[in-house]
Amino acid sequence: MIYYPLLFSPNLHSVVWGGHQLRPYKGLAPSDDPIGESWEVSAVPSSTSIIANGPLVGRDLVSAISEHPDSILGKAVNERYHGQLPLLVKFIDAKRDLSIQVHPNDEMAMREHGKMGKSEMWYVIKAAPGAHLYAGFKQEITPEEYQQRIQDGTITEVLADHLVKAGDVFYLPAGRVHAICGGILLAEVQQSSDVTYRIFDYNRPGMDGKPRELHTELAAKALDYHVERNYRTEYTDTTNRAVQIIDSPYFSVRVMEITQPFHRNLLKYDSFIISMCLEGDCTLHVRSTGDDILLKAGHSTLIPACIADYDVLPLHGATRLLDAFIDNMDRSLTSQVTRFLHLTQK
Repeated sequence: MIYYPLLFSPNLHSVVWGGHQLRPYKGLAPSDDPIGESWEVSAVPSSTSIIANGPLVGRDLVSAISEHPDSILGKAVNERYHGQLPLLVKFIDAKRDLSIQVHPNDEMAMREHGKMGKSEMWYVIKAAPGAHLYAGFKQEITPEEYQQRIQDGTITEVLADHLVKAGDVFYLPAGRVHAICGGILLAEVQQSSDVTYRIFDYNRPGMDGKPRELHTELAAKALDYHVERNYRTEYTDTTNRAVQIIDSPYFSVRVMEITQPFHRNLLKYDSFIISMCLEGDCTLHVRSTGDDILLKAGHSTLIPACIADYDVLPLHGATRLLDAFIDNMDRSLTSQVTRFLHLTQK
């Protein structure tokens, strides 16, 4: 098999809170449908990505991975996740507020649904003036107070409310209450799971005109009531550098604004790379094969682990990318000290 960066057919989802930015963002003709999510790279059985380029065109991602799991996922990822792609990435356009929700951790999700848990992160691409989101509790509450506030519709009064702008990042471990609110376009990286517990949905009807299902009791079991001092991820955005914004047990994420040819050698991680192009078209040049892939703004690619040594060539002055992968490097204390000393001596 010839390995190359995989592109995918549009995988758009209409939802009651969706807007009209995603189709133009992806270069598609506009429509009246409220598109809330573009599942960019997905191996979730209910909505699997279809490959749109090269010899594997027309194949679903799950079947392609099943034939070549070590080469596509990386040997370490394949062994750890038993041949399954562990991440799902999306673009999300919230014209209206999403429901207040929470996700279960791996243990609860497996026990209740036989599925992976769902920790995730958000990178804000665009935000209207005054746009905000909820992430975490702003004060300690008890499970009993939670139940009472669900009943009387005051749950948002105890949530941490964050004004947002382009470039803001939030990490949402399983158990953290959250909601994207209206006026926000963002990129989301999450564990490969479709398990969501709706806590409160503003008493509004769904696409079918009926109230959407709530999962109050399951959410109560999943919720982490701990209050953090700061829920926003702080980082320094530096041009022509891959800046780490998330380093979690479930995924590692880098953001980069590139104005010149930029080399990315990620072979050491023994992981696939999902690269989301947030702004500015670029070409990816694979060093081992010589392949050139055009990656347009609003699109994403999965780069197989075996060829994760490539150059990014911006085509119109600058490009902004978000890369997600599994960091399989040794995380023991000895290894971390060695890595720190190596970096400080460079």
